[in-house]
Amino acid sequence: MDDPYLNDLKSEFREYSSELKILKKNLLKSNSPEEQALIIKKIDSIARDMEKNQRQSVKVTKSRLKEKSKSNKTSKF
Repeated sequence: MDDPYLNDLKSEFREYSSELKILKKNLLKSNSPEEQALIIKKIDSIARDMEKNQRQSVKVTKSRLKEKSKSNKTSKF
């Protein structure tokens, strides 16, 4: 399914994933407990954003599939 909004959500998710990889590397390199705490807070924030993104993707996908099935049903008659 090629949907511009879904494509945007997918690209946002990829960006979140790459940010998480960078933060993970920074966390492993860091020796400061304060810096590690900040990095962990950032990771938690990104994880929440990723969850929101996934929920929105599911909603949009279901909606698009409903629209598609409705249009298929009406076009058959």
